[in-house]
Amino acid sequence: MMDILQALNTLYDKIPRRYSVDNIKEIQTVVLQYEQILMAIEAINSQYEKGITNYFNDIEVITNLVKQANSNKASKKAKDDFFNEASTAFKNSVEAVTIYYKEGQ
Repeated sequence: MMDILQALNTLYDKIPRRYSVDNIKEIQTVVLQYEQILMAIEAINSQYEKGITNYFNDIEVITNLVKQANSNKASKKAKDDFFNEASTAFKNSVEAVTIYYKEGQ
């Protein structure tokens, strides 16, 4: 239990807040790590397997926002806004999974 909670907390702290090319790469890496953690939680038992699927949808939303932030057609302000929205959604999702996981224990 502590390993997953620790991984979620570490992951939360790694989520970048501001748009930059380096942060685009970082958030993509962190999203992949998040997906691995979700799969580990999902594998624990059938209760988690049923409940965790909603959080996989968050990954799609976050990924799409990051793609928009990385678009060459977007203005600097739009990139900042998209990235900020992705970062906020990501943090909210990690917080929700942390609570969900704690309650299931």
